[in-house]
Amino acid sequence: MIRVGIAGIGFMGMIHYLAYQKVKGVKVVALCETLRERLEGDWRAIKGNFGPAGTMMDLSGIAKYDKLEDLLADHKVDVVDICLPPAAHAPVAIKAFKAGKNVFSEKPIALAAADATKMVKAAETAGKQLLIGQVLPFFPEYAWAYRAATSGKYGRLLGGHFKRIISDPQWLKDFYDPAKVGGPMLDLHVHDAHFIRLLFGMPRSVATSGRMRGEVAEYFVSQFTFHDPRLVVSAQSGVIHQQGRGFSAGFEIHLEKATLLYDFSVLDGKPELSVPLTVLRADGKVERPPMTSSDPVDSFVAELTEAAKSFKSGRPSALLDGQLARDAVVLCHKQTESIKKRKPVSV
Repeated sequence: MIRVGIAGIGFMGMIHYLAYQKVKGVKVVALCETLRERLEGDWRAIKGNFGPAGTMMDLSGIAKYDKLEDLLADHKVDVVDICLPPAAHAPVAIKAFKAGKNVFSEKPIALAAADATKMVKAAETAGKQLLIGQVLPFFPEYAWAYRAATSGKYGRLLGGHFKRIISDPQWLKDFYDPAKVGGPMLDLHVHDAHFIRLLFGMPRSVATSGRMRGEVAEYFVSQFTFHDPRLVVSAQSGVIHQQGRGFSAGFEIHLEKATLLYDFSVLDGKPELSVPLTVLRADGKVERPPMTSSDPVDSFVAELTEAAKSFKSGRPSALLDGQLARDAVVLCHKQTESIKKRKPVSV
């Protein structure tokens, strides 16, 4: 049995807690949170952009701490699940490794690539695992696309375009603070940066044009260049100040023998699947593979199941690897650098 202690009971902490209830061989044994009412089970004030609303929770049998040091000192905790604001990921993870714990942390791994590197090295020094919750490869459409692209069934990868756009998240006061959240680049686009890195490897350079909001990129379009000149990869992401479209995401992935399409949006508060996962085959046939679930929480169940397998086997997951998550942060910073310099930059 893997025993987990969750640090931070906000929206993601709640989602992780709910997801763990469906993961075999894992038990949440401790929670750490500074808000007393949440430690007592009153999660009604927790809100997010997907999944169930916060409610009253029965937390009997779970250790409750308001100080991180007490959670780290709990010998019953095997894994510390970090659901704190991004700026806290690095220092808390490093403390957890020193306390002899494995770590699963929400994305992004850190706000700065240097801090991400420190986390990776701290895990290696402690002989512990660092897994990062880059959940995108576990959403059904992306999971299917990843398997199709890496299986060789449709031939070699030729490239693709990825998009992820939101309306202005006015309820998040620190969203545009580079020292706390990192803006759309590190909070939103990091998902696609990670997926691009996963599919195509690390680009050699990137050219990005976009609008800045203070020190963070607000809206941007990027073209990635790889050592293989046949790869054509681009991405579009950021905030557009039209509140009627809360969210939009999708991809077009090109392979030698097929093109994979997907497009989803939330318009006027309602989900709209404009293009379900579709395979355009080279022989002219069109396929729409069935998806396993439309509940986004199930994607986190799949992610945490993968993490549990990794912790049990001692072999870090290739999808949740800390170094891979670090590379995604590096890409995000290189894209911002390209915007500021108004020219391509080497990665």
